[in-house]
Amino acid sequence: MTQAIATNTESTEPMEQPWLSSSVWDCSLIIAPAFITSAIAIAFRAQIDNSQYMPLWAWVTFVLLVDVAHVYATLFRTYLDPKSFVAHKPLLLLAPLLCWGIGWALYSYNDLFFWRALAYLAVFHFIRQQYGFVALYSRKDPSAFEKFRKLDKVCVYAATLFPIIYWHTHLPRNFSWFIKDDFISTVPVSITDFAFETYLIIGALYLLKETFLWKKTGFLNIPKNLIVVGTAISWWVGIVALNSDIAFTMTNVVTHGVPYMALVWLYHHKTSTARERTVQPTNRDYLKLARDILLSFAPAFLLFLALLAYLEEGFWDGLVWREHLTFFAPFANLPTITDAAVLAVLIPLLSLPQSTHYVLDGFIWRVKDKTSTWSASRDR
Repeated sequence: MTQAIATNTESTEPMEQPWLSSSVWDCSLIIAPAFITSAIAIAFRAQIDNSQYMPLWAWVTFVLLVDVAHVYATLFRTYLDPKSFVAHKPLLLLAPLLCWGIGWALYSYNDLFFWRALAYLAVFHFIRQQYGFVALYSRKDPSAFEKFRKLDKVCVYAATLFPIIYWHTHLPRNFSWFIKDDFISTVPVSITDFAFETYLIIGALYLLKETFLWKKTGFLNIPKNLIVVGTAISWWVGIVALNSDIAFTMTNVVTHGVPYMALVWLYHHKTSTARERTVQPTNRDYLKLARDILLSFAPAFLLFLALLAYLEEGFWDGLVWREHLTFFAPFANLPTITDAAVLAVLIPLLSLPQSTHYVLDGFIWRVKDKTSTWSASRDR
């Protein structure tokens, strides 16, 4: 990639856009989901607004095959990656134990405390992913952009936190993050006006900053700005503009899960060499070979994630929720667990893929540390 920058005083070639793979790949799988789901939600507003109903096909498509499935993509960056597992073994072994232990303690004290803690951890995780993509797309920005990097972060937080504040001050809504009342309902409505004004000011400052830098350097970071705009639109449409479970799930889950799975696939596909994929395995290489096969064929990769998601949700439905037993027929004969002490053990255990994913994801996409096995910038 050329490092030349077109400035007002120098005649140089313009910088290339910092696509992670290509404009088609990135736009299709990382950037477009936010715009497409928002457009669909708006187009069908009359049919879905003010509705708590989510048909089974929508639940399977958005929750099972995207939301739950994307969590298991983390395995390919952690437990199924031999180098990462060896380098970070203490963290990888300790994280699920701590997540379960804290979850058990919270659920034992008050089950709502558990769901509330998990919900806010998920919100933070979702917000951080959007900024993570902004950071990835900013990794090769001109030096003039560096001093404004914090404004990018503030803008992403504003684009996501204002809808969350609006949600808190307009409860009850026709959707929830995990279960009813998992968000605090005592936030005063008066805070919304101040938050909205702050939201507009930050957005205006970001727009002015991008215009100023474009004129100064001749470079406009297209993918980064599309991520920022797409984030603002999808969070606004799914939470503020519409009051619908299916609209929120589409704009929230698809915008988060599809890019995550695409990034995991892309990272390993770009860093795995042809020699590594064709080497004859020893006894210790079979796990690596299986991982590389799954990461070499997209249908196998997606089917693997879907199978794990189906198994997890099958146990949830058979043991706890019992809402989609026609779809989870193999789990229909499981006993319904109602004992509080048993649930205090079971619920944090069933939630372990999600909670561990939220925790580990804070470590596995490092941009600045290019020497780490978890660097998102390595070999790019």
